[in-house]
Amino acid sequence: MAGPGRVRIGLSGWNYPAWKESFYAGIKRKDWLSHAATRFETIEINATFYREQKPVTLERWRDTTPPGFVFAIKGHRFVTHTLRLSDAGAAVSRQRDNARPLRPKLAAVLWQLPPGLKADPGRLSDFLDALGTWPEARHAIEFRHESWFAPATQRLLEDAGVANCISDAARWPRWDAVTAPLVYLRLHGRPETYVSAYGRAGLKPWRERIAGWRGQGRDVLCYFDNDSEGAAFEDAALLTGLCTEGATC
Repeated sequence: MAGPGRVRIGLSGWNYPAWKESFYAGIKRKDWLSHAATRFETIEINATFYREQKPVTLERWRDTTPPGFVFAIKGHRFVTHTLRLSDAGAAVSRQRDNARPLRPKLAAVLWQLPPGLKADPGRLSDFLDALGTWPEARHAIEFRHESWFAPATQRLLEDAGVANCISDAARWPRWDAVTAPLVYLRLHGRPETYVSAYGRAGLKPWRERIAGWRGQGRDVLCYFDNDSEGAAFEDAALLTGLCTEGATC
């Protein structure tokens, strides 16, 4: 990896009615995405986890965000929670084709595994082969069962160039392995998942880690998911400012 990596910090989702009087004060709901895209460089789309999106919807999201803005999308739960990664080739290809309108601004696809899915290297290897049919996007996997946190998993991810999602939360364990040129970071909140704000003190260690990854030439996508009381947009802005102050991320 040559030269410093690119760091983008943003939100996990944007359509939060609870933010209407704070982050979106005075903004019409139809303009919420375009407003968020003026504040941050990236957003993670959660809706793709639950249902296939219409092309016109993806085109609207693409066209209402500025040049240089990027999205990450969550892989469909049919792949991760129903198929549980097995025989996933056709489903991965379907989501790849469905996401095509977003492609110019698609930075990565996140595959969030269910907490009850325990380590199975053979199953993972087959899934990584399926992801190889979608080379236009980078991929990250969020493991929520600690049995995956092992050298065998790390080797498989490194060989495939797929990122381990570093997922910080109180409800499930975190694995800090870095396995690809992309570092995919999700900050869900501690000590209360989806709620707690990190604040300046809590974000400074993450700022240092991000600077280190960037210095290694790795790109970083960082998403805040502590959204229920509005901490996400405050923390995302604060971490962006910390990185700007440091001039190294």
